[in-house]
Amino acid sequence: MTVQILVVNPNTTASMTETIAAAARGVAGAWTEIIAVTSSTGPASIEGYYDEALAVPGLLMEIAAGERRGVQAAVIACFDDTGLDAARAMANIPVIGICEAALSIASFIAQRFTVVTTTERSRVPVEGLVQRYGMTGRARVRAADIPVLALEDPASGAIGKLRDEIARAVEEDRAEAIVLGCAGMADLAHQLQADFGLPVIDGVGAAIKQAEALIALGLSTSKRGAYASPLAKPYRGMLKSFSPGAVAAE
Repeated sequence: MTVQILVVNPNTTASMTETIAAAARGVAGAWTEIIAVTSSTGPASIEGYYDEALAVPGLLMEIAAGERRGVQAAVIACFDDTGLDAARAMANIPVIGICEAALSIASFIAQRFTVVTTTERSRVPVEGLVQRYGMTGRARVRAADIPVLALEDPASGAIGKLRDEIARAVEEDRAEAIVLGCAGMADLAHQLQADFGLPVIDGVGAAIKQAEALIALGLSTSKRGAYASPLAKPYRGMLKSFSPGAVAAE
């Protein structure tokens, strides 16, 4: 039986969605259909807390629309795990964040590992996620000084900076594995793994395999406690359409 997994790029750059979709389809099982979408509302890239906050409404709209179409799980393809808690509270399907997925996969195969992300303003939120997911003693986070959109520009030197930072992680951190800290790096994992001779984990692929596992096990997000469905109440102004129940019914 075919299952459908929604992969949402919560920024508004469609070309990055294509990179993410290719990575997702490259690891998906033969029975899995990947539906990749680009948010229609929000920033062109997510770099720091401000971008992240303003990307959440568009992300939630895409997940709600996907659930109405009948997808069995959703993946948020941003390493900040943008809007993850809100999406889990809203949706009745499993929702996976690529940071949480990548860190858990890394913990299966290495005692210590390094996340290499884009810029300093992105490093700090990722460090917070490392702490939240209980990996502080095992994971270090580095920034390669790469604007997210530069990953798509061959003339930017971004890939060289990424390689240099990975080399420093191997030498200075004694990293046993590398986690790529941006969905826009998804297409680089296999080559970097071959080049450096150690596991390189792409969060998009990790999230797809975990979503498939949850679907196969018949598991979804608990609706007791923290991820209980939002209480009915009016929302006003620009967020009126996000009042509980309204976004799911659109």
